[in-house]
Amino acid sequence: MSTQPPPEDPTRDPKRRRAGITAFLTGAAASFAFFAFFPGLPHVIDWGAIITSVAVGALTRWAWQSRTTRKNTPLG
Repeated sequence: MSTQPPPEDPTRDPKRRRAGITAFLTGAAASFAFFAFFPGLPHVIDWGAIITSVAVGALTRWAWQSRTTRKNTPLG
């Protein structure tokens, strides 16, 4: 007996894209909040903080999409 792969969900790609955008914005906002409110740091958002926040957002998006792809992939 062979197992049939599950039918592709037509709404999977738009959901994955929205989840990626949400993960990016969440990561970038968390990084901005760290630079803006952490005690001891100057309360100035400079180019280094902006570039770091974009990088953290991109890393968060990549990690979330990797996790959801691995979670939704059938084993075997």
